[in-house]
Amino acid sequence: MLHVLLLVASAAAIYFSCELFVNAVEHLGKLLRLGTLAIGTVLAAIGTALPESVVTGVAVTGGTTKDVGVGAALGGPLALATLAYGVVGVVLLTRRSAMPDFETRRLARDQTAFLGIFAAIIVLGLVSFTGKRWVGLVFFALYAAYVVVELRSDDEVHGDDLEPLRLGGSDIPGPLPVIVQTLATLAVVFVASQVFVAHHPTHPPQLGISGAVTALLLAPVATELPEVLNAVIWVRQGKVQLAMSNVSGSMMVQATVPSGLGLLFTPWRLDSALRVSVLVTFAAITYLLLLMRAGRLTPRALAGAGAFYLAFAVLLVLV
Repeated sequence: MLHVLLLVASAAAIYFSCELFVNAVEHLGKLLRLGTLAIGTVLAAIGTALPESVVTGVAVTGGTTKDVGVGAALGGPLALATLAYGVVGVVLLTRRSAMPDFETRRLARDQTAFLGIFAAIIVLGLVSFTGKRWVGLVFFALYAAYVVVELRSDDEVHGDDLEPLRLGGSDIPGPLPVIVQTLATLAVVFVASQVFVAHHPTHPPQLGISGAVTALLLAPVATELPEVLNAVIWVRQGKVQLAMSNVSGSMMVQATVPSGLGLLFTPWRLDSALRVSVLVTFAAITYLLLLMRAGRLTPRALAGAGAFYLAFAVLLVLV
């Protein structure tokens, strides 16, 4: 019973903290004079990707949980490419609204870059060579370059339809309350995410399945909860551009930072389950990228990305 109570309480804490976080991060983006896309791909993505990155970092540096760390590093992009995008589509369908206009060119560019990085992850997981671990530093550099490109984008400064900052209720808050609300909500999301993962009903001891499989199939559902909830909140507010860019930016974080940690601290070899995960992730993003470039990204098609996660669950049982 205590597990259930803690699970519900932590999920509620994550949701309400995400409500406050998206409110604060939009004001922070305005203070920093950033465009809408940069707010989603950089500010929100770095914050919400923190739980998954910490899970990976702790696991790969531990003595007996390195396989869990590798699974978490690859499970995050899988959950985002399938469930997160799928949830955005489902929410749009429930609102019975057509796909709103938003910038797909840069989103497609990000997904193309992601495919390139993920292809490298696949290759590195199949080969061994001297100094392989230091390639992890290249992944950190790639993410740093991505952040620089995003921050230098020429988007119009975000500021339309901003709700008053919840902390103080001001329409034009100063830097201090914005920073306080941003950091405080991130702290709650971080702690609540750890509690949610620890008391998840599908934790390995309850089901008797391996840690690596849990990290691939189940743990990402918990650790990617902040990204999914951010997307739901922004879609409900009619800010689909922010929702989509948050998922896209989070994928770039997950494809570089956790993978870089995995390369540095583990042999980084992909077994059959891990190979299935990266191939399904690759297939899901290719599916979405083709729809974007064809101009056929509808809510129903976006919701279809979730089917790739179900396909992965079936394949994981078979392998």
